[in-house]
Amino acid sequence: MTIRILPAVGDPDAARAVGGLLGRLPGAEPLRAVGDSTRLLDTLAVLAAASVEELPEVVLVHERIGPVPALELVRDIALRFPATGVILLSAEAGPALYAAAMDCGARGLAALPPSYEELAARVQAAAQWATGVRRHLGAVDDAPAAGGGAGGRLVAVVGAKGGVGTTVTAVQLALAACAAGRSVALADLDLQSGDVASYLDVQFRRSVADLAGISDISPRVLRDAVFPHPTGLGLLLAPAEGERGEEVGDLASRQIAAALRGRYEVVVVDCGTQITAAGAAVIETADVALLVTTPDVVSVRAAKRMVRMWERLQIRKAEETTTVVNRHTRNAEIQPALVARTTGTRAARTTVPAGYKELQSAVDSGRMQDLDARSGVRQALWALAGELGLAAPAGGGRALRGGSPGAHAGRRRAIGGGGGGGGTGPDQLAPVPSGSLLPMSRFRRRGGGDRGQMAVEFAGVLPLILVALAVVWQCVLVGYSFSLAGHAADKAARAGAVGRDCAAAARSDLPGAWRGEPRCGPDGAVYRASVRLRVPVLFPGSVNWPWPVESTAGVARED
Repeated sequence: MTIRILPAVGDPDAARAVGGLLGRLPGAEPLRAVGDSTRLLDTLAVLAAASVEELPEVVLVHERIGPVPALELVRDIALRFPATGVILLSAEAGPALYAAAMDCGARGLAALPPSYEELAARVQAAAQWATGVRRHLGAVDDAPAAGGGAGGRLVAVVGAKGGVGTTVTAVQLALAACAAGRSVALADLDLQSGDVASYLDVQFRRSVADLAGISDISPRVLRDAVFPHPTGLGLLLAPAEGERGEEVGDLASRQIAAALRGRYEVVVVDCGTQITAAGAAVIETADVALLVTTPDVVSVRAAKRMVRMWERLQIRKAEETTTVVNRHTRNAEIQPALVARTTGTRAARTTVPAGYKELQSAVDSGRMQDLDARSGVRQALWALAGELGLAAPAGGGRALRGGSPGAHAGRRRAIGGGGGGGGTGPDQLAPVPSGSLLPMSRFRRRGGGDRGQMAVEFAGVLPLILVALAVVWQCVLVGYSFSLAGHAADKAARAGAVGRDCAAAARSDLPGAWRGEPRCGPDGAVYRASVRLRVPVLFPGSVNWPWPVESTAGVARED
């Protein structure tokens, strides 16, 4: 059995001595030492928020750890993290201190400087005790609880950008899970602009910010902060004052999520579109991270940036994220499979159609729960809930399953580490360049209809269409040139017949792009004028046609 040991030693010399001995213990896995009581409690709280199994079996507390006195710190750890065995390290390991340490909840007392034999015996005894406690807690957790049981399913709903329908998606997923008989909590972690309260017509004075300063969220405290909605949902709302969102940090978010999962079978969290430390912690530990986007280039690019940011910060891998396309139409150029390929995520099989008119009345009245059951939007989102495993899957389909929330607890940088997983989509695309979005007509779906084939065929005949239009236009220019030449010749002949300037009359009405070459003169009793014009090619004033057009007119002379 591997024994994880967390040393809390403030003295550098003692830390080196303890670390050297721990490295020699068989089966021991020493964790990185912490130097003060605050960091120790924060570290244990973060690990406990993921799961009890993430906690170290043994914690070593040095007598001069500070700023909290060692015995008080031992008591705090024993009360808050009973599945961890605490060993006190002290230079005066007498009977009085031993009795005081045992009264505070310590599982052993080791003298300083520590000896290998004594430390090994104390660590083994504390580890065996911690293992027995965890086995007992595991048996309790396996029993069904009235409130939904421990380890409820956590779904984080994130928007690629503003206005893609993140809150509508989160609310309807929660309502679908509640309608399936699950105990459901809907938390709004869009801390500065959360709208869950507006969508469900709720006015409640408590919010998620009221839980941020509480280190140990008991069931009673959580019950006081969660608003029981008439639909059966438990609502944990965003603060009405947006500036209070800064009170909810990474650690508080993990504790709140863990408390909700301990009471509800399904926890749906609206993380909004701006990733904060609180939202990142939820995305990291979620069973399913649902990224909502719309079928347009701007939203898909935003989704790609979001996923790449999660990977850079080691919050979540792209392949462990599920994307759902909102406002989808069958003739849209961007299909779910293209979104999945562009972002590197998994696409949900269910797409949500555009339904502005269906949603308008429900949104305006703040009663999203009253959305018509025949609405295409509601039907699609409830089907998505079945696909995600939040409700009975429609048609017996398999639910999307995510990874364990604690699977990547050790992989953290900046504000998080990787987490659960998402779903898959059935559509496949022909190979395309990585990260490419345009031109869209190059992408052809396999087995999804002939839309892609029509786009390719249209691209093939487009040059022929353009050539045909150019020929028709050139014919129009030639005909117009003949009309201009005939009019100029008539005018020149009439002017010459009465003794005026024939050439000037011919050029007076000609556009600048048509260059005329009039020839005038008497022919017996008739005065004749001939006009030859250069025909422009496609665009008047650029290049002329090599073959000119000519028109001749004659008028009886007047003596």
